[in-house]
Amino acid sequence: MSTTRATTENRSALRTLARLWPYVRPVRVRLFSAAGVAVVASCTGLVFPLVLKWMVDGPVADRDAAGVWLGALYLLLLGIAEAGLFGLRRWLVARPLSHVEAEMRADLYRHLQRLPVSFHDRWASGQLLSRGTTDLMLLRMFLAFPLTFLLVNAVTILAGVIIMLLQDWTLGMVILGPAIPVIVTCVIFEQRYARVARLAQDQVGDLTTVVEESVLGIRIIKGFGRHRTQARAFRDLSRTLRGTELHKARLLATIWGVIVTLPELALGATLVLGTVQVADGDLSAGTLVAFLSTALALRWPVESIGFLLAMSQEAATATERYFEVMDESPEQEAPQGVAPQRGAGNGATSPHRPAPNNDGIRFTKVTFRYPDAPPDSPPTLDNITLHIRPGESMALVGATGTGKTTLTALVPRLHEVTSGQITLDGEDITAMPRDSLRALVAVAFEEPTLFSATVGENVLMGAEEAAGEPELDRALAVAQADFVHTLPQGTDTQVGEQGLSLSGGQRQRLALARAVVGNPRFLVLDDPLSALDVHTEAAVEAALRQVLADTTALIVAHRPSTVLLADRVALLSDGRITAVGTHQELLRTNAEYAHLMSGADHQGDER
Repeated sequence: MSTTRATTENRSALRTLARLWPYVRPVRVRLFSAAGVAVVASCTGLVFPLVLKWMVDGPVADRDAAGVWLGALYLLLLGIAEAGLFGLRRWLVARPLSHVEAEMRADLYRHLQRLPVSFHDRWASGQLLSRGTTDLMLLRMFLAFPLTFLLVNAVTILAGVIIMLLQDWTLGMVILGPAIPVIVTCVIFEQRYARVARLAQDQVGDLTTVVEESVLGIRIIKGFGRHRTQARAFRDLSRTLRGTELHKARLLATIWGVIVTLPELALGATLVLGTVQVADGDLSAGTLVAFLSTALALRWPVESIGFLLAMSQEAATATERYFEVMDESPEQEAPQGVAPQRGAGNGATSPHRPAPNNDGIRFTKVTFRYPDAPPDSPPTLDNITLHIRPGESMALVGATGTGKTTLTALVPRLHEVTSGQITLDGEDITAMPRDSLRALVAVAFEEPTLFSATVGENVLMGAEEAAGEPELDRALAVAQADFVHTLPQGTDTQVGEQGLSLSGGQRQRLALARAVVGNPRFLVLDDPLSALDVHTEAAVEAALRQVLADTTALIVAHRPSTVLLADRVALLSDGRITAVGTHQELLRTNAEYAHLMSGADHQGDER
């Protein structure tokens, strides 16, 4: 689960919501116009009591039927005008608010792509999904309704109070009696509701994470019969969220009770006092009707305060959660340059880029520690110095947990070195724009990841946009992935989410094809053949040797058959390179390496 819970203590909802201004600014004209239309529409409703006063004190008192019908016409026209204005307001806000939501979602997605791998290692995917869906929906609803009507209702209440005071100031002071208790209640409610709203939204993220993990891991759940355990975990989180939502409902019910009850008591007192004044002749019946009608017209603006404050607090917490991600620092870029072409592996270079000095891959005193590791813990990689010569293939061997995968992730800058330097053909990778670096380096991971796309689209992700069928066919042949031609639509077959419709070996071969399709100058392979059977592995290795002859490669290997693909071997032990040499040299001179390879041979026999 995510550990990104943020406190709402000392958080200003207004200051938090103000961060939405850059997104609102492009559509501000329509939003302000909509707010102005809504204010006019709401104030139009306050004209009704004045028309009623004129009717009661005039045509009704004088028994003028024509005047009554005229007054009824005025009321009808006012009603039509009010309805039309509110309809216009909704039309004005619909399109710009959908634009705001779409822009925020696009910015969030782009930013997620630019964030370092260490960020994604820390955050649960469900938390990110909830920010891009539920939270943005709350923000759109806030901009469409509460933002406008907090202003509209404030103006309406102010105008209504002024009208009532002008009609009779004594009745006006009575009706204003509950104002202070209501304001105090709203302040307390806002503080408490903010904490509960944030908790509820975080719990929605946790629940989303459980659902996503259950769907992606359905084979494990079914294979081990853990569906009841997962159902219980989901039910527990659902109950926790339900309890939080009920807490929100109780807070909302409390403020609603205060906001409804106190003004109703004041209205009752006003009715009694006004009736006495009319009986004594101190107040006209029309004035009392107009006063009470104005007070009744203000019931919804007053009663909706709690509802609007609740939605505003939820929008503030949604904004806070959105910008928690947007405030994360993206991967730092070097000064921009021109990205080289994928074909550089065959000796071609970009016409805007100087020719490489053919130094291969060089690690110089490289140390790496994960950002969230305890300060006193030993580094994952310590003082790594290694040179992979141009056109050479280097196998990286070591026991589980020694840092092999971490070392390979440093080359394409999926992680940044803590100290030291990595160069590609003499150029420091930290001085290269990431697009340029990753155009030079192709990677294939031990756990192959495929996307919900066609086979061809998945493989060609590793090539330039101009690549087509010839490059695709060549890469599939190298990876011995000819099985794709037996699929229902061949290379146009959709592989499904995570490629789970394919076997592990098939996914691994497609990932390998993706790595080699662009003729990369540098190739980083993390145990790319681990899921293959003996015969397929031998065929892939035979084809892969032709690719490795034209590239500089770093290959994580666990089995002698994979090691034999490489020209030399580097032994990684406890985060350090302890030996470098050919396979035969290390077998003769290094006991640890011989032990690792003998274990691999044994495992191969068992397989």
